[in-house]
Amino acid sequence: MLKTKKRVMTYTMLIFALVSLVSMSFAQNNPKAGMKKESQEIDFTNGKWSEIAAKAKKSNKYIFVDAYTTWCAPCKLLKSKTFKEKEAAVYFNKNFINVTIDMESGEGIALAEKWKVTAYPTLLFFTPQGKLVMTKIGFVNGKQLIEFGEQASKKK
Repeated sequence: MLKTKKRVMTYTMLIFALVSLVSMSFAQNNPKAGMKKESQEIDFTNGKWSEIAAKAKKSNKYIFVDAYTTWCAPCKLLKSKTFKEKEAAVYFNKNFINVTIDMESGEGIALAEKWKVTAYPTLLFFTPQGKLVMTKIGFVNGKQLIEFGEQASKKK
């Protein structure tokens, strides 16, 4: 009986070692293993507006701002649907510094007043120098968002 247990234990360890080796071999031979996956949603930058504006100027990228409130149903729909559409994510992550700001808290209160944001959601586009060039109020799908981004990035 003891010999049988030792044999089972030995075979189990051997199988485990073989499976581990095969897994490691697959990971080394798979060119996609370990690579960062393309984001499946728009990546939003955090920070104060002055920091974001400085980053945009330095990188020469336009800024996309999602001006929202916590109680706004279309704002929530943008976050759960549009901002997670792959094509929109790829386009915006490549071409913009993306920011989402609650217009009823913190720095958002002063920015809402400065930018005259009174309806939600409001989508704003700024040049790398911080000039507001385009706004859009209300819900949009990913295709529409890309179209607005393309229009905004042509404005100076």
